[in-house]
Amino acid sequence: MKLYTVTIPEGHQGGKLYPLLCRLLPQLPAHVIRDAFDKRDVKQAGQRVGRDAPAEPGAEIRLYTPYEGEEATVPIVYLDEHIVVVRKPAGISCQSDAKGGLTIEDLAHKALQQRLPDAGRPMVCHRLDNRTEGLLLLARTAEAKAAMEEGFYHHRIRKRYVCVVKGTPDAREKTLRAWLRKDAAKARVQILRQEAPDALPIITEYKVLEAGERARLLVTLHTGRTHQIRAQMAAIGHPLLGDDLYGDRAFNKQHKCRRLMLCAVELRFSLEGRWAYLNDLVLKTEPGF
Repeated sequence: MKLYTVTIPEGHQGGKLYPLLCRLLPQLPAHVIRDAFDKRDVKQAGQRVGRDAPAEPGAEIRLYTPYEGEEATVPIVYLDEHIVVVRKPAGISCQSDAKGGLTIEDLAHKALQQRLPDAGRPMVCHRLDNRTEGLLLLARTAEAKAAMEEGFYHHRIRKRYVCVVKGTPDAREKTLRAWLRKDAAKARVQILRQEAPDALPIITEYKVLEAGERARLLVTLHTGRTHQIRAQMAAIGHPLLGDDLYGDRAFNKQHKCRRLMLCAVELRFSLEGRWAYLNDLVLKTEPGF
């Protein structure tokens, strides 16, 4: 039996232990964690617990499993001496937070070391929400990190997404312009039609790929703000499927959707100088929905 030990962050607020443990141990497949609970091989603060047990902040969790398969890692889509692009799964954060768990940097480092045992820890150059899957670029050197961050800032690195929304927009192609105001205390944003204090301009372009009760869209971001796609699509009456924060919970429940239907599917470059070699790349992935 192999033992995995983690400690629930002190700042964790409520919720059941099972989904939290899936986040704290992303290197294990979910079915392995579920089986451990079902076999009573999970202890919280020394006591055996089931999947419905509430998570206790600060408690040590010990999970025993006979699982011998490879621990989950992230697929490497592109790799050179300066950068690595991986496919981030949903449920993995780009940075450490109060909920704890491995970050995409942790998993990307592990994937790198499987190819290059002496590889250093890569550094995130942009972010995807925890619940968003898809292509993520990390730098392998401080110089590359600065160059890639500058590229994103000046829109010389472009991202495209595929999402599934409620209903079909009337316009099959459109560029939406609005302002976004962030409410850090509530961990959400607000979309405004007119300029306002503390609001930043946003530009979101979409194209309908498949129409219907659940439409599939291709989205190009011309600005990269927090929750931009989720909040903007909800603001025009077409929230993302699986989005309980900005979307329609009843619609999500009706369609038995427990995941956010949003994937970063493409990266394109238009860089200058020594980084122009990346301009020949068009990195793509397919959404997992």
